[in-house]
Amino acid sequence: MSAVTSPNPKTTPSSAIQQAKALLNPLNLHWAGVALLALVNLYLVAHMIFLWRSASNYNADAMDQQRITLHAAEIAALPLRGLDAKLARSTNEADEFSHQRLPASDSDVAAEIGTLVKKQGVRLTRASYQPAPVLVGSSGELTEVRIDTTLTGDYRPLVQLINSFERDKMFFVILGETLTGQQSGTVSLRLRLKTYERRSVMLATPASARLPLGEGQSATSGNATAGGAR
Repeated sequence: MSAVTSPNPKTTPSSAIQQAKALLNPLNLHWAGVALLALVNLYLVAHMIFLWRSASNYNADAMDQQRITLHAAEIAALPLRGLDAKLARSTNEADEFSHQRLPASDSDVAAEIGTLVKKQGVRLTRASYQPAPVLVGSSGELTEVRIDTTLTGDYRPLVQLINSFERDKMFFVILGETLTGQQSGTVSLRLRLKTYERRSVMLATPASARLPLGEGQSATSGNATAGGAR
């Protein structure tokens, strides 16, 4: 008995078209659109979550940076708190210092030098004064007075005189001193110093002016007077 096999029918182009038409029915197209929309929505949701997390991290970093900036600004502003009161206090202290320790005229300077020289028992043989305005045009305008002196006497009194200038109620700045001679005998001292006058106008004394002083004598150059006694 022989088996009979039926031949496999070949797929024709017309049957493929019919199958495609069968798949592209309205129901299948509807479900395909639903699936596509679901994929688009899923992508949009994922993208929104990513953006939300990025924005949250950025906002947190920005807030931290703003806090740091604000804290730094507060620290920088600390020295400025109460600045008006500090300026007023500094101005009062400067005015008090000016009236208590700065001379009003060059004659006051010369008189104070003469007093200190006489107190130590040394002799002032030469003195020159060189004025120069400072802080011109401001409310605190002063006149700087540079003084170059030569004194003679025993070593110890001359050293004490230097200390007297440094501690005197009148403000003096020692610019330099030169001692010549032996400590056991008479010593010559060249003392250079400066002070400041409160007034803004001063009769200038030439730098080359010399004020030789003998025992118990005084001399005047311009309106400056210096005296010394032994």
